Amino acid sequence: MPWKPRAGEVFPSLGRDVAEWMATFLAAPDRTDYEPFMVSREQYEFLVRLYELDPSSGRRVKHRAVLQRPRGWGKSPFLAAIACAEALAPVVFDGWDASGQPVAKPWSEVRTPLVLVTAVTDEQTRNTWSPLLEMLREGSAVDEYDIEPMDSFVNLPKGRIEPRTSSARSAKGARAVASILDQTEEWVPGNGGPKFAQVLRNNATKVGGVTLESPNAFTPGDGSVAESSAKFWDQIQSGKYQKLEDVRSLLYDHREAPAETDITDRDSLISGLRVAYGDSSDHADGCVLHDPPCDPGWSPIGRIAADFFDTSNDPQQMRADFLNQITHASDSYVSSPELRAVIDRDKVVSGQEPVTLGFDGAEGRRQGVADSTVLVGYSVQQKHLFQIGLWEQPANWKPSEDRPFWRPSEDEVDAAVRAAHRKYNVVGFFGDPSAGWATKIKEWEAAFHKQYKVSASSRDEPIRWRQKEVSRACEGFEAMRQAIVTNDLTIDGSERMIAHFLNGRRDPRRAGYVVKKPDDDQDYAKVDLVWGSMFAFAAGLEAVGKGVLLSRKTVPRRIY
Repeated sequence: MPWKPRAGEVFPSLGRDVAEWMATFLAAPDRTDYEPFMVSREQYEFLVRLYELDPSSGRRVKHRAVLQRPRGWGKSPFLAAIACAEALAPVVFDGWDASGQPVAKPWSEVRTPLVLVTAVTDEQTRNTWSPLLEMLREGSAVDEYDIEPMDSFVNLPKGRIEPRTSSARSAKGARAVASILDQTEEWVPGNGGPKFAQVLRNNATKVGGVTLESPNAFTPGDGSVAESSAKFWDQIQSGKYQKLEDVRSLLYDHREAPAETDITDRDSLISGLRVAYGDSSDHADGCVLHDPPCDPGWSPIGRIAADFFDTSNDPQQMRADFLNQITHASDSYVSSPELRAVIDRDKVVSGQEPVTLGFDGAEGRRQGVADSTVLVGYSVQQKHLFQIGLWEQPANWKPSEDRPFWRPSEDEVDAAVRAAHRKYNVVGFFGDPSAGWATKIKEWEAAFHKQYKVSASSRDEPIRWRQKEVSRACEGFEAMRQAIVTNDLTIDGSERMIAHFLNGRRDPRRAGYVVKKPDDDQDYAKVDLVWGSMFAFAAGLEAVGKGVLLSRKTVPRRIY
């Protein structure tokens, strides 16, 4: 019998039954007296999505999940409960009952279940492993399933639950039906974290299993597993993989305090913490997620807020740990909250308002991944940066004898520049002529110089930005950063624009700093859109100084 939805159901799920199983067989950890493990409403909603079934085939839809919440929200006990359920509970689809509802069987009726609790250090595995042992030992699962919860493993009548650390070789071939990946913001290339995560996912693929990540807020540019998962989710959201059916196999659940949360204002901070902690917040007014609100939870919001005002605590670390905000490295150009606060996807740039352009061209690279070539626009009137053109080396590109390195088509770039001059009222255009683009920039200068109100170098070279003028670049980057942090400009929010800005690191110079890539990721962490934006922004500032916003006349545009 096919699935029949009940009231309020959008898709079939085993999550409801899994939540009931947890309450029946598992004990709540860290209690003086026995209490059943009861999920919160927010956790229940996560289970419903995690155990979503395809209405036609009944197969589980989600193969990979990320649950990112602040410290103290309850991630570790919750994922420990999921690990227990994957090992023992009915979580494998086994048909529809007479009323059209799904029924399930445990993994042990399909294969010998192996469930792994993993991290990059033994200490981190204990975050989930310790509550897992307590939930099993104090609950009724011990007698019901005849299991042996030992300190270093849990022996099942058929199968095991084990903790493991990031020796990828030790995990290879361990075909776990479920793997918990704890604190993946710490899984970085230096400790083998990304390789370990890949092995765990590959093993899950072989058996139709699932992996669940539980990171805290990561630092952009670290190259962590948590960061790569976030990038993958951003790509899905941007529509990059819209033709692939299996992108819905990722459940990505991240909620952070609003970007405008002011950590120096207690009321604003309390509001931000209540959003981040959801229904685990102990605030007297209950949670902010549901209507009517859930009863107060267990996370001490007032105490956490007080710690923000302790001057011995690092504000950025506090943001990451307790507001769940993805902030930045110590040398980052801008932080994620600062950048996301100025995203405006709804602004429309007309053909009449003054616009300046910024161009940064790249040359090919025989080894590694070539830099990006970019064309950025800036609405002088709206103070708005927007991506016009971006040319990046395709991920699957291979060198050949005829083409030993990748480089964008000059014709395509030229066409985009000319189209931008037709579409917009371009009053200035600054660009870097290096990397083999000097000739093309000369052509653009010859074609469009009459309509420009500002010049990058001179009347004869209105576009060319002289590389030796480092102090001018330092001024441009700092002026643009100040405009971002004071909300005095907006950006269009394109996925690659955000990525390039968050990749940016300050590179100190005598006159200030310029922007560079992270030192440990020269291949994939591009920043060219930041340079293009700075060129466009600098041209815009000079255009304001020339009075373009005071003139009612529009610059005549020709068709080139």
